[in-house]
Amino acid sequence: MATSPVAGLLLAAGGGLRLGGRPKALLTYRGRLFVDLAAEALRAAGCAPVHVVLGAAAPEVRTRAALTGCAVVENPDWPTGMGSSLRAGLASLPGAAGAALVVLVDQPRIGAAAMRRVAGAYRSPAGLAAAAYGGRRGHPVLIGAEHFAGVCAGARGDVGARGYLRGREVALVECGDVAAPDDVDEPGDLVDLPT
Repeated sequence: MATSPVAGLLLAAGGGLRLGGRPKALLTYRGRLFVDLAAEALRAAGCAPVHVVLGAAAPEVRTRAALTGCAVVENPDWPTGMGSSLRAGLASLPGAAGAALVVLVDQPRIGAAAMRRVAGAYRSPAGLAAAAYGGRRGHPVLIGAEHFAGVCAGARGDVGARGYLRGREVALVECGDVAAPDDVDEPGDLVDLPT
């Protein structure tokens, strides 16, 4: 599999407790599974390899999703929160990766255009970058490989890289013109997605 300096890392393990236990990877937007939309967007953005972290309903996701060309990482600790998925995903990346572009499965309106912009901010394994929406930091987040260990040390419960990034220089890449950072956390959020 060809590689680029920026690997794609899709966190798709959540069980969707506030959605009545519907795993977020299996939700659909415009007739496509969330997990398929995000994985395809990472590939279209030029990320390689693309690793997808699964947890809740992983066997069903593997059966229903079209994750061809992706490495699937199963996180048995997914119920403990997103932090464990971030740790599992970063640990799974090849040593040649200069950075990881971290994408959350529950943001279906962030596509390849925004991912490509943030991945394009890669300069070295020491770098950090994130999408911004009207100047406010969001996802995706680009984490240089030199930061992997520090991010993993602080990723616990539902806290991913936020604590580690606080106080560090993070290049912001405005993406508000090409994406919307809406999270799908509750049933009403699905209803509010534009068709």
